[in-house]
Order: sequence, then structure tokens, then C-alpha cells
Amino acid sequence: MIPIINSLILMAILVALSTVLATAFGGFLALRSRDRMHLLLGLSAGLLLGLVAFDLIPEVLELNTNHLAGIPTPMVAFVVGFLALHMMERFFGSHEPADSDYGDDHSHTHLSTGLVGAGAMVIHVFLDGVGVGLAFQVSNSVGFAVAIAVISHAFTDGLNTVMLLIRSGHWRKKAIALLAFDGAARVLGATIGTYLTLSEPLLGIYLALFAGFLVYLSTSHVLPEAHSNHPSRWTLLATLLGVVIMFGIVSLGSSA
Repeated sequence: MIPIINSLILMAILVALSTVLATAFGGFLALRSRDRMHLLLGLSAGLLLGLVAFDLIPEVLELNTNHLAGIPTPMVAFVVGFLALHMMERFFGSHEPADSDYGDDHSHTHLSTGLVGAGAMVIHVFLDGVGVGLAFQVSNSVGFAVAIAVISHAFTDGLNTVMLLIRSGHWRKKAIALLAFDGAARVLGATIGTYLTLSEPLLGIYLALFAGFLVYLSTSHVLPEAHSNHPSRWTLLATLLGVVIMFGIVSLGSSA
């Protein structure tokens, strides 16, 4: 039993470290050029949506078959996860890049939109890490599918973190520090996720909450930013490609 647990921890930590590299790469590109960012954002959104539709939702419905007032409990948790992240951002700051082409002008202070918004991102990437750790407890195929989607999301996080901090001023040292916190939060979350011992129904609830987080991020931030002031045809194709890629990954994992 111990070697299995250790291998799960190692796998989850390696995935978390990969997301750290993806986050750093996203931050680097945010400083260099965003000419093709809409295509990568579209691809990321497609991967996230494909993960939820083809893998997480079917999995959580198998793990937890309970109902609440006639509604499958995991689907209630899915909506709660979506709304919880939405409310967290309303209270603690938006996830949008500082130079976003999408969304309304905000009257927040630079500190609110910069450090507080980026700090809220660290909280949700910790939950990303926990989600990766728990996903590997379900199966390797679920774990890898979640890992691919989270790595793609980490790239957009790196981009957004740097752009948020540019808004706050004196951003270079803050960007390095926050990207370090971002990476540490992912690794810590993944480690904790592999150590958590949850019953199948509870595991299904958490993964349903996690699915709600991912759909919120895709629909409220990644896709709108990807389509704003860019040729929507190519962005749409990138999104469809992400969905097709995740369909293939889940299909191959199921048949393995």
C-alpha cells in the first residue's frame, strides 16, 4: 500500500511541477508578445470544457449516486463550485488581465485589482493542485486528463498573473514572488490531495466542485478574452481543437 501511495504522490507532484513551468512560460510570454495569445487561450478553454464534459462529470456521477431533492448531488456541487468561484472573485478581485480587451472598466484601486486579484488566483491554484492529487486517486487516466487541462490553465494563469501585477506598479519583484507562491501552492495542493482519504461519494463531491471551478474559468475569463478583438474563426477552431484533443485523450484512457 505504501509504495502505491508514494507513486501517487510522486506523479501528482511531477504534474504540479509541470504546471509551475507552464505558469512561468505564460508569464514570460505576457512580457514578450500577446499576438497569438487568443489561439492558446481558445485551445486552453477547449481542453478545460472537454475535460469536464467527457471525464469529470461522468466520473463524479459514478462515484456519487446520491440525490438532493431529486437532483444528482454531484451536479448540485458542480453549480456550487461555479458560483463559489464567481462570488470569491466579486469579493476579492477579478481574474482578468490588466490590459484585457474584455469586460467593463473597474473602479477598484490598483492594489485591489493587482495584488488582491492575483492573491485570489493563488487560492484557486491550490485547489487545482488538490484536484490533481485527488484525480490520481480515482485512476491514472482521470489523473492525466485533469493534469493536461490544469497545465493548459496554468499557462493562462501565468499570463494573467503578470498582467495583473503590472497594473499594481513595482511589479517585477512582485511577479517573481507571486509566481513562486503560485508554484508552491500547486505542489502543496497536489501533495495534500494525494494524502487525503475520502470516501467515493465525498471524492465525487470535491471533483464536481472542481469541475464547476473549471467551467467558470473557461466561460467567464478564458473564452471571452480569447475572442475579444481577435478573428473569432481561428479562436473558435482552436477551442474546437482543444475539445477534440481532450475527447481523444479520455477515449484512449478509457479503452486502455
